[in-house]
Amino acid sequence: MDDRGKCASCPSICCRYITQKIPTPRARADFEHLLWQVSHEGIEVYQDEDGWFLLVHAPCAHLEASGACGIYTARPPICRDYSNDFCELDEPAERHFRAHFRDYDALLAYCRKRFKTWARTA
Repeated sequence: MDDRGKCASCPSICCRYITQKIPTPRARADFEHLLWQVSHEGIEVYQDEDGWFLLVHAPCAHLEASGACGIYTARPPICRDYSNDFCELDEPAERHFRAHFRDYDALLAYCRKRFKTWARTA
């Protein structure tokens, strides 16, 4: 499938979330802050080869019901420059995650393993 065909047949996956690179969490306080963040609906945390990221499930305000961009000709540069060379239609992004925390409980379990004294000092 050519690149244009790939986007034409896609349900606009890349327009339904954003990711934000975050500093690598090292200290307990860093993880406590992440626990607060993943306590919010639509927020996940993951680590891949490029570092740590917040994943925010929030569809673009300009995404039309058809999946088309409502401001396509005036879309932001990040959208204009986006390449579908790595596309989730080809392979799920999760396949490349080293760690993925979908919610509070998943991250808390990781914290308890990483910080042996977590339960005693919480």
